[in-house]
Formats: sequence, structure tokens, C-alpha cells
Amino acid sequence: MSKFIPIFVSFLVILISRPMASQSTVHQGQNPDSIGLLIIDIQNFYFEGDKKLEGCIEASLVAKKLLTAFRGKGLPVIHVMHGTKSKIHENVSPAEGEKVIVKQDINAFKGTDLLEYLHKTGIKKLIICGMMTHMCLEGGTRAATDYGFDCTVIHDACATRDLTFGNETVKARDVHVSTLATLTYYAKVISADEFLKTF
Repeated sequence: MSKFIPIFVSFLVILISRPMASQSTVHQGQNPDSIGLLIIDIQNFYFEGDKKLEGCIEASLVAKKLLTAFRGKGLPVIHVMHGTKSKIHENVSPAEGEKVIVKQDINAFKGTDLLEYLHKTGIKKLIICGMMTHMCLEGGTRAATDYGFDCTVIHDACATRDLTFGNETVKARDVHVSTLATLTYYAKVISADEFLKTF
């Protein structure tokens, strides 16, 4: 009889450990770093003078809501700034340890380590907002999609300005909406409230 005891004990160990192994596998699959917030060019020069964007304050406050939500869950945040002459606006100032990318072109990936950082961090899904809607926000979103990232643009956390071509001026609101309409081919485009409901 005693020779069966070790076998019985081994059988019990296997039964007990199976649920634990299963739980561990599920936990490992829920990689918190698979999603990241990408904030593009919300800098002071878009809040003052002739470069001021329509709805810049409102957009920055919506971006701040996203930033607070990501920080609350300990999820990665990437700040992008065009050059260093103008600081990132106080509403979305980087916290210590948050990644800051400095670019010189429209596309945030061009000439920067953004792609390398996203791969290293394990980010596969990007929540994107920023300024200007029709320029660096659009350029960064298109590039991210081309690199295989699952992109969501938060439309009320973006802002732009009137554009002039020839003798015609296109109002900022129309520039904003038409750009977002185009971006629906590259990304999911939703409001901050829609995103945060399921975040």
C-alpha cells in the first residue's frame, strides 16, 4: 500500500497545480504595455499669436483626460514635440519617466527612435491625439498604421487652423473634419468619452 502513496501524492500535486498554471497563462496574456497613448505636438506655440489653433485649449483638456486615465492605469505615454524651441503645454506636461520624442519632420517616426521604443515596450495599439489635425497628427497616424499598429484617433483631443489655397480659405472646422474623414481609412476615429467608456 505504501508504494502507492507517492503516486497518489504526485497525482494530487498535478491536479492542484493545473488551475494555477492556467491562471498564470491568462495573466501573462493581459500585457498592460500592449496599448500606449501617443500625444503629438501639443506645444505652447499652438496656443499663442498667429500660430494659435482653433479649439486648442479645449483639445488639450480632453488630451489631459486621456493622459490622466493612462497614468491611473500605469500604462505607457509617449509625448512627441516638434523641435525644442516651444515647450509641451502645461495641460499635458510629461511626468518623470514618460518618453519624450523630439522630431524635426511631420512624421513622428522619421529620424526618431519612436518605432524602436514602441517595439521595445511591446506596444501594439496606439491611442493618438494632438496637433495639428491635418499635419503631424495625420502624418503620425498614417505612418503608425503602415508600420502595423492598431490606431485609434481621439478626434476631440485634436485641433487645427484655417487653411488658404489660392484665393480660397478653408475654415479650421472643415479642415479638421475632412482630415478625420480621411483618417477613418487608417484608424478608428472616436471621441474621448467613447474611448474612456470601455478603457
